[in-house]
Amino acid sequence: MSILEIVGGAVLLVTCIAIIILCLAQESKSQDSMTAAFTGASSDSFYGKNEGRSREAILAKITRTAGIILFVITLAVNIIPIFTEK
Repeated sequence: MSILEIVGGAVLLVTCIAIIILCLAQESKSQDSMTAAFTGASSDSFYGKNEGRSREAILAKITRTAGIILFVITLAVNIIPIFTEK
């Protein structure tokens, strides 16, 4: 096993743990949707207008970025050894 594979595996492990922690830190939205359906809440509220700056939105953006990084690193770890084989 090459150093590149070891480093790639370690980065994959760290990224996976980060995604798990980020997903657990996010709040569930299923009850919010049900509450909005019954009460008729709209996005004209203060929270609706500032939704992109809230804690939940920031966590969602970081989770999305970590998922993309995980995908790219997984591809790189599996494709690079093909071209570096002797």
